[in-house]
Amino acid sequence: MTSCRLIASILLVTCAGFFGAAANSQTVPWAEVTPAVGKIDKLPSGVLTKEELEQLTDIGEELFIAKFTAVEGAGRPKSTQAIIPTKPRKGTEIAFSRTAGPDANACSSCHNDPAVGGAGDFVTNVFVSEGFTNADFDTTDPQFSNERGTNHLFGAGLVELLAREMTDDLHSIRQAALAQAASSGEPVTIDLETKGVLFGSLTAMPDGIVDLSRIDGIDADLVVRPFSQKGVMASLRQFTVNAMNHHHGMQAVERFGPRWTGSDDFDEDGRSAELAAADISALVAWQATLPNPVRMEPEQAAWIDVAARGERLFSDFGCAACHIPALPLKSLKFSDPGPMDVSGTLNDSQVAAPAVYDLQLLEWTKQLERNEDGEILVPLFGDLKRHAMTDVRNEQLGNELLSQRFVDRNIFMTAELWGVGSTAPYGHRNDFSTLDEIILAHGGEARDAQLKYRDAGENDRSAIIAFLRTLVIQP
Repeated sequence: MTSCRLIASILLVTCAGFFGAAANSQTVPWAEVTPAVGKIDKLPSGVLTKEELEQLTDIGEELFIAKFTAVEGAGRPKSTQAIIPTKPRKGTEIAFSRTAGPDANACSSCHNDPAVGGAGDFVTNVFVSEGFTNADFDTTDPQFSNERGTNHLFGAGLVELLAREMTDDLHSIRQAALAQAASSGEPVTIDLETKGVLFGSLTAMPDGIVDLSRIDGIDADLVVRPFSQKGVMASLRQFTVNAMNHHHGMQAVERFGPRWTGSDDFDEDGRSAELAAADISALVAWQATLPNPVRMEPEQAAWIDVAARGERLFSDFGCAACHIPALPLKSLKFSDPGPMDVSGTLNDSQVAAPAVYDLQLLEWTKQLERNEDGEILVPLFGDLKRHAMTDVRNEQLGNELLSQRFVDRNIFMTAELWGVGSTAPYGHRNDFSTLDEIILAHGGEARDAQLKYRDAGENDRSAIIAFLRTLVIQP
């Protein structure tokens, strides 16, 4: 394996492969620890072989289903669930809390429907808001927290790869506009379009100033953040570091260790270095290699016919304008740590060489179709863009009182519909029991499509549901 090291002493490694004896090796078979923690003694680096990738993802799956214990650091008595390392205003003797966490023993406690890595029922909802600042809360009052459902993770590696390529495209468009404005001495206005998705426009000035007042569905840095219902997380790594602290009290060294906090045991639970960077890498690798949801071929001939008509209506009504059936992807090489993360999450500038997981080595990627340019068609039924989902006539999806990272309360990411036939209930709060209900709840930018669906005959509406029910997770 390529030699690897971390800048700024996040983790020091020398290399001759990255699998070694577990740091917490059990001395007796009944020891109450999670064997997978510390199973990788070096950060993965360079292009992994299929065998190495399988070894890494096996450990990642072990970590995902592991029920963490206090012996290895579960719990955070002197730390909040905030993504910024933060001490609580007051201590608590309660080990678990549904409102502020820790709220689960294992990742799979919530991500389990229809299989490990899947979605969750209403009972697995989490409470967020504080998690994007540096305060702490202990109430489910909607003035202090937003309730969110559990999304499935299948195909997540493809989603992040799409987001990275789209971000690169948007940055290239901005740079080209700046170069043209500087050369011509005149303002240059250009559309921000990538992979068929329009994120508004920008105007570059000859002096290097960029007018971003007309961008749409994205932050001013033009980084596509594909994860969470608000689209505020750039990577699986960031999501993982956040979630391990929030839900389990298992703190990653790359954020809660000495570099950022000056402490080996920030949450003061008596356990240091709870999750090494290599542990996070294994979790990321497992999530990134989960197969994409597929389109089921129903056994009943009647269902096949009705679903085909429903797919046509789905497009005719305008649903496919945001729930785009497939987006083109140039490369299946997933690097970790990636390029888009900032402080508190390891990124590719902090390692000598990131690990590269070539998803093309996996059997399930061979089933993905390609376009005439040879690009992989990712069938996500989404656009990785934020949209206003409510208006004065339909406010059902605008039931939150708090914004997140400057994303307005009525704005949400387009939900990717692949897997929707396997992941009821629906909505960002998991409070719609049927697909018919969640479609009728659409407002805002989806108003026209919702009205066409609402005013359609029962047979047409049933056909669209029949089509959506064919988009399933088959692990």
